Amino acid sequence: VAGTRFAWGIHANWGLSDSSEQFVLLSGLTLGSVFTLKMARDGFGMAWTDMLWRTFRLHRTHLLVFCAFAALVLAAEATSLLSGEVARLHWTLLAERPWLALPAAAAMLYQPDFMGILPVFICGMALLPGFLWLAWRIGAWALLPSALLYGVVQAGWLAMPAPFENGIAFDPLAWQLLFLLGAWIGHCTLLHGPVVPRSVLLSGGALCVVLVGLWMRLVEHGFLAGPALAAEALMHKEVLAPPRLLHALSLAYLVAVVVPREAGWMHLLPGRVLTGIGRNSLRVFCAGLFLAWGAGAMLRLRPAAAPLLDPLVIALGVAVLAVVARLAEPGHGRGHRAQRPGAMPMMPRGQWKRWAGGRGTTCPNPIPGAGL
Repeated sequence: VAGTRFAWGIHANWGLSDSSEQFVLLSGLTLGSVFTLKMARDGFGMAWTDMLWRTFRLHRTHLLVFCAFAALVLAAEATSLLSGEVARLHWTLLAERPWLALPAAAAMLYQPDFMGILPVFICGMALLPGFLWLAWRIGAWALLPSALLYGVVQAGWLAMPAPFENGIAFDPLAWQLLFLLGAWIGHCTLLHGPVVPRSVLLSGGALCVVLVGLWMRLVEHGFLAGPALAAEALMHKEVLAPPRLLHALSLAYLVAVVVPREAGWMHLLPGRVLTGIGRNSLRVFCAGLFLAWGAGAMLRLRPAAAPLLDPLVIALGVAVLAVVARLAEPGHGRGHRAQRPGAMPMMPRGQWKRWAGGRGTTCPNPIPGAGL
């Protein structure tokens, strides 16, 4: 939310990466696991068809969100509620040349503010079947083309076309590495157990990276004296600059090591709410785009009342997102989670965690012949 004081509470202000990297990594991990299980159970063709359908639905969601957000911004401008909002959020092309803007949006080349996030997931999902088909045959070597493509982008030799003024928020040619890395981890964990071991050396290295990121941010915010390196390191988020990538992976590793797989507090109300939000992250994310814009607009329209409005709109927004997640739950209001026809079978609680190698457990081979 633009203008909120609660922005100090997000980890983007205290390190070199933000939630975008974690979302992409975990989405790849989840979809990699689902695709691997379906491929082993039903064959590559069925798994590919399932992923193709998922990709189509996400693209459709992106276009629906695009149209709804466009209507909101154009209405705010037309009613003089927020003069200049169309230009500020880079919707001018749609307002002036919709015959060009709409096909460009469908091709994910026209990305006004707030519209640049879902395309990177769509591109990652489109790449996932071919990548995991290759990973099934050559293992970790399947990551080599992805890593080489990332390196080419970092060298400045290749970039996603950005023909319009707002550019590309997340260049999929770079961000695909993080998504496919997550998919590979999910694929291998499902087949063979934990991929990345618990290691004092790895934990120490990851902690050093996170602490360096914190130090850079403290210098940037003026809390500590030192060279202002953070701004340079954080430049080029659109191409997932190496410092961002390293920080994101370090943070993810530390959380995986430190946070237990199961704990009593996870079953308390806050934990259950967060779990529901995680299960329905796409709907929550889409709703959050509109809430973020609305909350920011309210703070801009009432600057004198911002100190009072800020906590109220943030609390209300969190509550609305929790309600969205609750309403999106399958079987809502019937005391259990119903399963839609043709859905992937739901795992018993903790099954995926045991496959990931919980303490005191062995990691069975859940897919016949997977270890051959």
